[in-house]
Amino acid sequence: MGTDPEALRDAALALSEVERAKLARDLIASLDGPADDDVAEAWDIELCRRINEVEAGKAQLLDAEDVLARIRARTG
Repeated sequence: MGTDPEALRDAALALSEVERAKLARDLIASLDGPADDDVAEAWDIELCRRINEVEAGKAQLLDAEDVLARIRARTG
């Protein structure tokens, strides 16, 4: 590669906040590997199903604070 990681980090930190956010997003995405279209489609279908349940009043909605309190109680 030939690029000094510290120099690269320093150059990245000199970028604007928006540029750093885009760079961070791109770097993280590069660790995930290629996108799987079948998985993305399955998630789209699941999200639509869940939205429809909420809109139809069939889903039990939980208060976020209650959920977080339960998690804290279980994890100590």
